[in-house]
Amino acid sequence: MLISCTFPGCKVKCLSPGGLKQHCNSAHRDITQEPEEADALPVDSHGHILPLFAPPAQPPSPPPLPHTKEAWSPFGNRVEFDFAYLHFVRLQSSEAEINLALDMWKAQVLAAGGDPDSIPWQRTRHVYDAIDAIDDINVRWTTLDIEYRGPHPPTPPAWMNQKYRVVLRDIRQLFHRQMAMKDWDKIFNKVPYRQFNSQRKRVHSNLMSADWAWAQADKILEDANTHGSMFVPFVCGSDKTTVSVATGHQEYHPVYASPGNLTNIARRTNPLGLAPVAFLAIPKTSKSQAKKPAYQTFVRQLYHASLSAVFDPLRLFMTTPDLVRCPDSHLHRVIYGLGPYIADYPEQVWLSCIVSGWCAKCMNQPDCLDSDENRPRTKLKTNLVINAFDPGIVWDDFGSRSDVVPFTSGFPRADIHELLSCDLLHQVIKGTFKDHLVEWISDYIMASNAPNEALEILKDIDRRFALMKVYVAAIAGYVPEDMLRAVATFMDFCYLARRNSHTPDDLHNMELALDRFHCARQSFIIVGVRESISLPRQHSLLHYIPSIRLSALPTDKHIQAVKETWRRSSRFDALDQMLQSITRLDKLKMMHSRLKTCHMMVGSTYSYQASVMGGELPWEEEEAEIDVNELGENDDLGPAAGPRTMSSVHLASKPAEGYPQYAAGLGEHIKQPQLHNAIRRYLWGVQHGDNEQPTNVQACPPFASPISVFHSAIARFYTPSDRIRSHPFWREEHARHDTVFVVTVARVLLFFSFKFHDVVHKCALVHCTGMWIVQPEFDLRNQRTLEVVHVDSITRGALPEDFTYHYALTSFPAYYVNSYIDNHTHEILTLNVEDE
Repeated sequence: MLISCTFPGCKVKCLSPGGLKQHCNSAHRDITQEPEEADALPVDSHGHILPLFAPPAQPPSPPPLPHTKEAWSPFGNRVEFDFAYLHFVRLQSSEAEINLALDMWKAQVLAAGGDPDSIPWQRTRHVYDAIDAIDDINVRWTTLDIEYRGPHPPTPPAWMNQKYRVVLRDIRQLFHRQMAMKDWDKIFNKVPYRQFNSQRKRVHSNLMSADWAWAQADKILEDANTHGSMFVPFVCGSDKTTVSVATGHQEYHPVYASPGNLTNIARRTNPLGLAPVAFLAIPKTSKSQAKKPAYQTFVRQLYHASLSAVFDPLRLFMTTPDLVRCPDSHLHRVIYGLGPYIADYPEQVWLSCIVSGWCAKCMNQPDCLDSDENRPRTKLKTNLVINAFDPGIVWDDFGSRSDVVPFTSGFPRADIHELLSCDLLHQVIKGTFKDHLVEWISDYIMASNAPNEALEILKDIDRRFALMKVYVAAIAGYVPEDMLRAVATFMDFCYLARRNSHTPDDLHNMELALDRFHCARQSFIIVGVRESISLPRQHSLLHYIPSIRLSALPTDKHIQAVKETWRRSSRFDALDQMLQSITRLDKLKMMHSRLKTCHMMVGSTYSYQASVMGGELPWEEEEAEIDVNELGENDDLGPAAGPRTMSSVHLASKPAEGYPQYAAGLGEHIKQPQLHNAIRRYLWGVQHGDNEQPTNVQACPPFASPISVFHSAIARFYTPSDRIRSHPFWREEHARHDTVFVVTVARVLLFFSFKFHDVVHKCALVHCTGMWIVQPEFDLRNQRTLEVVHVDSITRGALPEDFTYHYALTSFPAYYVNSYIDNHTHEILTLNVEDE
């Protein structure tokens, strides 16, 4: 079966999905363009550019040799490190749980005839001491006390005499330590670039591929003092978080930062890609005092003064280059910048010093936010307005506060109105969808039906409604067509917005979807559910598309550093304990990264230790980031960590037992007698490429190699990835054969590998289906189409949700594939064709 290339104008046909993928990678790969002279070349310790191929200037001291006791310090070996990493990072065990684990360890040593006192730690505090001794990252938290210095009345309120504690760590030092991570060399863009696809259309995929970073690099090039320096913008974010309602609404206000040169994939998946750098003070007072202008002005000034202190270590080096040791071991001249700031709407109000109800990015009036005028706010305009008009006019007519100055005003080339980036989770999904559309539809149903009937309808919707993507089907038949269309077009916008990369066509489709949504949402006004839809969070959708062109930054990453570290604290003076936990987590994660780079985390703890004790040096050319057998084949832990490459698939590290070793017997065992012939046809395609396949299988290469069978694999495709299963008796209940995207949609019957002519082939036996309507394919003998494909041709899993695996694909005659399957290819819309 010949498979035609889908790229416009390309007439190449391939015999297999693997051959098609190789053709696309060689002939249709995206191309990039870098700005002229933006070299970011290595320099010596005085900042002078080194000759080509020169070694690093004053290279750091060489690290200890891998697999030695010194390399594991402050731990004694892999066993000790894995014990600490398992309990502190993965399981987040409490002190009592670690003590229990240590007690069981001692008991095991005693049962084996050893000395229980010989284990490295006797109590949890000894484990913590070892973690604290890690020196990979050692940036201390410091405290800044801020107090009110304004006029005091004769009897001042308590808030005027209090000291407010801001906890922060040096963001520049943290960056220097992060850059010591060797594995960052593959995920760090030293210069801005422009990316184009095979149709020569611009692709926005990372901050450094968008317009803003390119423009900043141009300004750096124009200055003789900074010419040739590397531009490092910091992506920032803050989000006040409630960790406990039961204990008096305990809140924390963390600030996060990430070097903008990291790829978006790395920022999501790298353990130190986005790190907490500060916890802001949260002043509290009585309700009567909270309404007074003096208090409101002070808390905002406190907020901006704190943020200014957080980023102050970067200020000098925004105009004068900083010398930084990068992952390539070379020194580079670096110019810092403040990049996109991710925040929800309430936080944007504080950051931009505007009046609540106005937009932080444009000057549109609150009662007509979606007006076509859409005049952008800028630092220059705001300053002109404040200097020219009375504070009352500034407040009422321009929506700005004249009593507070944004923290960005003291930093070069930083305009808070330009830097603010929409929060996809809070403003788009939670805001527009959950807080607006879902609530409005509930209001409509309650208003247009008898109370009991309305409650039954809402109950039925709740029963159907599990996820946002199925809400359209859940409300179908209960709401008017225009109301249903409003939700559907909003979903279209969301799926496009959540893509990892955007072309001009994607952005145009987003604009069309938004126009359709604005038209359809008028139905809520027509039926009387709303009087107005001039809402800041919905209005932010208008700014989402321009922000992609500027920054191409995903805004759905939310760190769990606050809630998780709070849960493991004693709840008393919790912040100090949380900071200690964050530091220990960073230390362990950074050491894990270093050990992994040195191939010291290959295999399981036991297999590694056995190899070392046997005199072997463990080595793996390309280690899978997560071993799907690590926690047992029946575990389903959701997405795996993301990729470094376009796509890849790793089979489980351990083959399954109990299968025949050769193709004929294995085919009979799994009731697929055509397996042997399918492998021979696969090998013919490997040897002959795009040539037409023979009709007689006897013309294909003979095959008699032993085969290893696997029950699972990890597929990576840009985003956090899928565990794909092919198991004969999943969880001792039924067979599970997951569905995947190859060139079409296919069901995996078997994962296996074999060696042929000294080359290891990692393959999958699949039943093919159609695309874009998914239904089984049959050959001329009315048998399901069977094919062997290389696992590299699999992009990711594709399975209808909320269905048991053994009958998922037989529940309906056919399925429609979600048309926005860029980074959501696992989401197949389970629509019955007959009902449609």
